[in-house]
Amino acid sequence: MREPGERTEDPEAKARALCLRMLTHSPRTRAQLERALHRREIPDEVVRSVLGSFDEVGLIDDEAFARAWVSSRHHGRRLSRSALARELRTRGVEEDTVREAVAQLSDEDEAEAARDLARRRLATTRGKDKEVRIRRALGVLARKGYSSGLAYRVVREELEREGVEAELYDPDL
Repeated sequence: MREPGERTEDPEAKARALCLRMLTHSPRTRAQLERALHRREIPDEVVRSVLGSFDEVGLIDDEAFARAWVSSRHHGRRLSRSALARELRTRGVEEDTVREAVAQLSDEDEAEAARDLARRRLATTRGKDKEVRIRRALGVLARKGYSSGLAYRVVREELEREGVEAELYDPDL
């Protein structure tokens, strides 16, 4: 018997409402929505049904999500392809979709983003010891997921552009 004031909401209606609320707030992957529904203890068959219908009408599109994510995070935060791939994987995007999304960035796109980050960090450390400047520039590139080889190369190039002699040891060589 039901208590007065107790809600008896249909699990499918509850699942649809939760997904719509989440998608209204920000784009989500299918896996993110599925995890949220499971946390709310929505039955598996309802989860499959609701997410299937959202797929059919185009409210869930992991490929479009991944492409937009890569474009936004690369241009906005200057993240490397490896960092972007890691972020997409943690959001439950399938590996083939991850590879396709990060493939939209060329080697030159990645190098230019790394160069921009190095240039910005070096500009904020002018007047400091050369070793401090190098360490800080390499650190920011490492935190953004750039390979050490690319990081060393762009830091060296940017210091040379400034007229600073830079002998850097590259552990990848």
